[in-house]
Amino acid sequence: SLRDGRFVLIYTTDILVEIVEVLGRVPLRTKYHIEIDDITALINLIRLRGELVLPTRRIKACRDANDDKFLEAAAAGQADCLVSGDTDLLVLGRFEGIPILRPAEFLARL
Repeated sequence: SLRDGRFVLIYTTDILVEIVEVLGRVPLRTKYHIEIDDITALINLIRLRGELVLPTRRIKACRDANDDKFLEAAAAGQADCLVSGDTDLLVLGRFEGIPILRPAEFLARL
């Protein structure tokens, strides 16, 4: 897991903002019983154990332009893979040699 260092999570400031925004949505918080403290703990874990990258180039490769930030992070961090459940990213299969995997596929490779 992330806590025990089995992998390094690459992130950008834009990705952290999206995590807070998405997890902060009331319907999602209600459905999954997410408290504000849970979101804070997740962000703190990412910042503590993850690696902040600063993309140096804009990428426009995803059919949903809002998801290009994940490709930018993967490229800037020289990621071994990009993990997502988002079909707009998964449909790409690979990006610049970086496989795009569903969470279950990633966990199976750990």
